[in-house]
Amino acid sequence: MVKAIIGKKLGMTQLFDEKGNVVPVTVVEAGPCVVSQKKTIENDGYEAIQIGFGDLKANKVNKPMKGHFAKGDVAPKKVLREFRLADISTYNVGDIIKADVFAQGDKVDVVGTSKGKGTAGVIKRWNFGRLKESHGTGPVHRHAGSLGACSSPSRVFKGKKLAGHLGNERVTVQNLAVVKIDSENNIIAVKGAIPGPKGGIVMISDSVKA
Repeated sequence: MVKAIIGKKLGMTQLFDEKGNVVPVTVVEAGPCVVSQKKTIENDGYEAIQIGFGDLKANKVNKPMKGHFAKGDVAPKKVLREFRLADISTYNVGDIIKADVFAQGDKVDVVGTSKGKGTAGVIKRWNFGRLKESHGTGPVHRHAGSLGACSSPSRVFKGKKLAGHLGNERVTVQNLAVVKIDSENNIIAVKGAIPGPKGGIVMISDSVKA
């Protein structure tokens, strides 16, 4: 991984390839981002760059972050993310990263936070089947059913698939193709779906599978 950028998911649409086939794409407003910090083995024990995305008013920044931005002499940013790249020698604090860092045909990994869906039952959360709807089942067609074993161990094992919180978690989608780059408007069109709602923050980097 040698290239990375932060972006905002704008939504999905479709494009047409040279053969006239429909290609479903997710449109991402990627950058411009600024390198706000460069971490080295000597100082931090590992190599990485921290990049910022989205302008932020100075009066919205607390004192610790104000000092952090002042140290790098960069404008305050809403979102900060760190990327451990294979080679950070080409990056310096203050460098601007735009959408054209990627090119059409590149394979990328996209990381985002999936849509939160609240508390969900086992059918929606784990794809369980329903109970029978014949005589004697009662109003429990969508319940999980029996949970534990017999008197030994007399408990429910940890990790049992049950109802609970669904979504709102970090999700990585790997090996997606970059279909189109609009460098003038900092737009990247990625083939397929990526996690998160419209307006959600995503991180795009070189695919580890490429």
